[in-house]
Amino acid sequence: MAASMTRAEIGEKVFFSHIPDPKFKRNLVSINFIMPLDAATASDNAVVPYILRKGCREIPDFSDFNGKLAELYGASLSAGISKVNGWQVIGVSLSGLDNRFALEGEDITGECASLLAAVALDPKLDKNGVFDEKDTELERRFILDSIEAEINEKRSYALSKCMQAMCAGEPVAVRKYGTAETAGLITARSAAQAYRNMLKTASVEITFTGCGDPSTAKDIFTREFSKVKRKAPGFSLIPLRTTADSVKHEEEVMDVNQAKLVMGFRVGDVTTDEEQYAMRLCSAVLGGTPFSKFFLNVREKLSLCYYCAANYDRYNRLLVVDSGIEYANRKTTQGEIMRQIKAVQDGEVTDEELANTKLLAASSITKSTDSPSAMESWYLHQFFRHGSKGGEAKTPEEDAAALCEVTKTQLVEAARRIQLDTVYCLHGGEEGEGASDAN
Repeated sequence: MAASMTRAEIGEKVFFSHIPDPKFKRNLVSINFIMPLDAATASDNAVVPYILRKGCREIPDFSDFNGKLAELYGASLSAGISKVNGWQVIGVSLSGLDNRFALEGEDITGECASLLAAVALDPKLDKNGVFDEKDTELERRFILDSIEAEINEKRSYALSKCMQAMCAGEPVAVRKYGTAETAGLITARSAAQAYRNMLKTASVEITFTGCGDPSTAKDIFTREFSKVKRKAPGFSLIPLRTTADSVKHEEEVMDVNQAKLVMGFRVGDVTTDEEQYAMRLCSAVLGGTPFSKFFLNVREKLSLCYYCAANYDRYNRLLVVDSGIEYANRKTTQGEIMRQIKAVQDGEVTDEELANTKLLAASSITKSTDSPSAMESWYLHQFFRHGSKGGEAKTPEEDAAALCEVTKTQLVEAARRIQLDTVYCLHGGEEGEGASDAN
């Protein structure tokens, strides 16, 4: 990168960040509204960005709106929902060619920023301030289909169910789209009310990522947000329990050919950056590489599973291990996973293992610079480290370098804080014969 990321507050809990990189020919401008995850409002919040992408007050017709994007040298608008910790991130973004590639000197960047501001801040509403009924119905169906797709993808479904069991009663347990029941209740009026509440109370992170000059975009969003009456409380990571009081066991029967075993672990009070890096590396040593403890032993050597992976959620401070198994092998697989964790706790990690894991983990981190959207996502997640108060955000290169500084002693100390909290198993209801070879 030619320069460091900069971030400035341009309104009431509205931040504008510039993430420069001259290697791109396009610029990505994104607006992310950060709202508390709440079961009662999650579905209405989730539908909002997909309705917004249909157009704006000035260009309400969807075909005309797409024509405008085509005029801007094939600019593209996207929308999405994600969750981080106990927060729902509602985003719309627009990608466009940089001004230096305009054939007739047009201000593509400025027009893209203006169009995105219109989409987010001046959407098409009827005289009663309600979204278009047809648009709402189409996007309500999209949310319902997305919820159904989550259920159909059994691995991610099992991970989600384990998280819900592990964190029952906490905001992090709420799904980003809400439930099929709450999504079915979405109306044009309820979605519009969610939008108005979002505009007034959400923390807003605007990012300009790419090779161009962000000054025009910054001026546009500063001016447009100055017209909005806001009272935003800001955001910060919601702390979860750090230790496991007892181990919860949950099973669910569904029509599946391959059972899913998910084990959720608490990792203690991880507060410092050094402890965070140590836990991330510990997760990679356990189950984050093709030469990890779980892959080589649980899968390859003992053939107990089809896959076995570990993932450390640094925002929730939870470690999750998931595997695809034959249901008859669930207890043996669980026991072997625990044995491999104990091995790391006892310091059974070679220098070669540690070096190779660092190398692969660092390579994975630096891939965040491969596209404007990947970089935007990287920095948005970095902001959650400090919340809306701001703070220093590490570049992917700095983050990778810090991870590589973790010592074996620090890694072992991190492993010794791991405590089993929840075991969830999704299966077809039959014990079966078990797999002699799961490869």
